[in-house]
Amino acid sequence: MEAHQQVPQPHDEEPGPNTQRDAFVPSKIYCVETICAPCGVVVAWAKFANAESPTNILQFLEHVYPRNEIRPDYICIDKACLVLQSSIANGSWARWSETSRFIVDSYHYTNHQATDELCHTYCNPAPLNGSAPNLVVTATSNDGNSYQKNAFNTQACEQLNAWLGGFESILKRMTPANFNWLLHAMLSYHTVQVLEKQANSQDDSESSDTESDDDS
Repeated sequence: MEAHQQVPQPHDEEPGPNTQRDAFVPSKIYCVETICAPCGVVVAWAKFANAESPTNILQFLEHVYPRNEIRPDYICIDKACLVLQSSIANGSWARWSETSRFIVDSYHYTNHQATDELCHTYCNPAPLNGSAPNLVVTATSNDGNSYQKNAFNTQACEQLNAWLGGFESILKRMTPANFNWLLHAMLSYHTVQVLEKQANSQDDSESSDTESDDDS
């Protein structure tokens, strides 16, 4: 039997200077970091000049969520295990642990090493052992069978990155001021569209409930 050594996956360690990113990457900066709600609403964005390091991510989160009462219960990051390690090392986890838990999004979680006990114990986006009941819900398939699924969309930022990537050729030719203005305008427009879609869905749902009551 031939043995194969498991090679660390891209999101288990810091990328090198020439590593390709699966995120929106404009010219002259390393990346644009976004914070999204699971529904797709953009909460904040920032430009990372040199690296998407755990330290930079923690500083960004501290800036957006400076007070405990506004911090979310779960913060989904592709490299959540590295962010958790850095937070523990620099002492900031003492505060974050009071309000939040860092988890890996479901798309990148499959690429994290199976031997990483910290990641699979504390950053699992869908633990089936009952340790995080708010992350997993029971649904029923069309044939009547029950199954468990993610309670919310953990890939909202990845989906936003894919959308932003379509504008990269335009944005990378802009001056920093024009880049900032257009990107902010685009993200604001995107958020308005998401909110309008939610409102329309709610109106349709209420209309259906009203028709059902009338029929009965």
